[in-house]
Amino acid sequence: MIPTSPLILCFGDSLTVGYQSPTSDCPEYRETPYGAFLQEHLGARARVRSSGVCGELTAEMLLRFRQDVLQRGPTYVVVLGGTNDLGWNAHPSAIMRNLLKMYELALAASVRPVAVTVPSVRGDTDVRVGEGTAWLEGHIANRRILNHLIMDYCKRKAVACVDLFEATQEPKSGSLAEQYSNDGLHLSTNGYRMLATLLFEQVFAVELGGPN
Repeated sequence: MIPTSPLILCFGDSLTVGYQSPTSDCPEYRETPYGAFLQEHLGARARVRSSGVCGELTAEMLLRFRQDVLQRGPTYVVVLGGTNDLGWNAHPSAIMRNLLKMYELALAASVRPVAVTVPSVRGDTDVRVGEGTAWLEGHIANRRILNHLIMDYCKRKAVACVDLFEATQEPKSGSLAEQYSNDGLHLSTNGYRMLATLLFEQVFAVELGGPN
């Protein structure tokens, strides 16, 4: 029997799909999933597949987790979700309950979960009239709370975690840096490449071997 390379499944919402908002420079809808960039890093050492649904909430992710993740038998599942829940003002603890169930389902099935923190937001294109900086500060604060819950769980359970928020924020304001997002919410090609590089360098280079 010919051995197969490990399967890494990227699971989540539009940030897993690789959604990019159209711009004047690039008016067409684009998808640059980070999984494709991760595959470039890994080469033949692993197979990378994506299962993302734009606009999905973590409760919806949980509903399809068994079918779309566990039944495919991956070695790893990279879980990135919560941005849409936060957009609907869900409480971080409620979001974490859904994420925790996915992490625990993976572990029970001998699938190694890799948690990714939710990136920040930027208010230049999405601040609501009359709400100003208070809206932005509130959303950033909730992301910090959720991400603290994610990282605390991962530390206690020895689960791999990549801090996308920290890597893509503006250090002074905590908002999503322009170089990583063209719409203040989704990532740009640079942002998706950054996530793939973080995953490779912090998790999979250690697990599966260094550079090609």
